[in-house]
Amino acid sequence: MTALPAAPATTPASNGALNYAIVTAAYWGFTLTDGALRMLVLLHFYRLGYSPFTLAFLFLLYEAMGVLANLIGGWLATRFGIQRMLIVGLCTQITGFLLLSQLSPDWSVTMSVTWVVLSQGVCGIAKDLTKTASKSAIKLTASTASGQLFKWVAWFTGSKNAMKGVGFFLGGLLLDRLGFQVALWTMASLLAVVLSGVVVYVPRLMGKSKASKSAKELFAKNRGINLLAAARVALFGARDVWFVVGVPVFLYAAGWTFTMVGGFLATWTIGYGLVQALAPAMVKRSDDGLSTEVPAARLWSGLLAMVPVALAIVVAMKLPHLEWLVVAGLGVFGFAFAVNSSVHSYLILAYAGSEKAAEDVGFYYAANALGRFFGTLLSGLLYQWGGLLFSLCGSAAMLITCWLVTLALPTQRSLAAR
Repeated sequence: MTALPAAPATTPASNGALNYAIVTAAYWGFTLTDGALRMLVLLHFYRLGYSPFTLAFLFLLYEAMGVLANLIGGWLATRFGIQRMLIVGLCTQITGFLLLSQLSPDWSVTMSVTWVVLSQGVCGIAKDLTKTASKSAIKLTASTASGQLFKWVAWFTGSKNAMKGVGFFLGGLLLDRLGFQVALWTMASLLAVVLSGVVVYVPRLMGKSKASKSAKELFAKNRGINLLAAARVALFGARDVWFVVGVPVFLYAAGWTFTMVGGFLATWTIGYGLVQALAPAMVKRSDDGLSTEVPAARLWSGLLAMVPVALAIVVAMKLPHLEWLVVAGLGVFGFAFAVNSSVHSYLILAYAGSEKAAEDVGFYYAANALGRFFGTLLSGLLYQWGGLLFSLCGSAAMLITCWLVTLALPTQRSLAAR
C-alpha cells in the first residue's frame, strides 16, 4: 500500500453520525454473509456424515487466523486508515467464498477438509480485519457525539449480531434452494455491492494515525485492556464450547430437522443481538464511564456463570423433554451473555486511547478470536467425549474464570493506564 499524507484521526463532528451509519450498514452486509457461511458449512458437512470433532476442525483455522488478523488489522487500520482495511476485509471475504465454491464432490475426504479449512482461514482473516476496522470507526465517530459511545457501541454490536442470526437462517435457506456452490456465489455478489458502497462513501483517511513502531509497543497495552482481553477469551470460549457443535448436534440427534436447528440458532442470535442493543438501559451510567460500568460487568459475569451450571445439572438428571429445557436455559444464557458482551464492548473503547484506538481494539478482539478458537476446539472434543453435559461443564468453568478476572478490572482511568 502507498503511504497517504497525514490526516486527523477523527472525522468532523457534522459527519460523525453519517459515518457511523455508513460503517454500520457495511458491517451488516458483511455479517449477514458471515452468518450464512457458518450454517452452510456446518449443515452441508454434517449432512455428508462428518463427526462432531471434524465439524469443529473445519472452523479452527477460521478462528485461529482471526487472532492474527485482529492484531495486524489494528496496526494496519492505524497506519493506512479504516476505509482501506474495510476494503481489504471485504475483498478477502469475497475471495474466500469463491475458493470455497470450487470444492468438488469428487475429491477425497482429506482433500475436501483441507480445502475447506484453508478457505475458512481466508474468511477468518476477512472477518476480523473488517470487525476491527468497523469497531475502531465507532470509537472515532462517537468521539464527536458527547455521551453517545455506550449507546452507539451497543447498537452497533447488537444489530450486528441480530444480522448474523438472520444470516444463519439465510444460510440454511440458500443451501436448500440454491445448493452449496450457487449460495456462495450469491453471497459473494452481495458483498461486492457492499464493497462498492465502502469505496464511495467511507472517508479515505478515517482513523489514520501514527502506528506503533515495534511489536513491544503494539503488545504493551494498559492494565484495563489486558484484563478485559483475558476476560474476553473466557467469555467467548464459554459460548462457543456449546454453540459451534454441541447444541446443534444435540438438537438434531433429539429429532429436530436442519430447519428447526438453524431456526433456533438464528432466533437465539437475533434475540441476543436485540438485548445487546438495549443493554445501555440496563446498566447505570457514570460520569467517568467506569465506576458503575465495571461493577456491572462483574455482576453480569457472575449471573451468567450460574446458567451453564444449572443446565449441566438438568442434563445430568436426564429430565423429560430435555431438549426444550436446554432451549429455555440457553435463552436465559443468551440474555445474560448479551449484556456481558455489550458492557465489554463498551469498556474496551472506554479503556482504549484515542490515537491508537484501532490497535487497542485489534488487540482486544484478538483475545475474542482466541476465545472462539479454544471454544470451537473444545466444542468438538467435549461433545465427542461426554455429550452436551461435558460441553456445559466446560462453559461453566470458563465463565467462572471470566468472573474472577473481572473482579480485578480497574474502575478508574488512572489505574487502568498503568
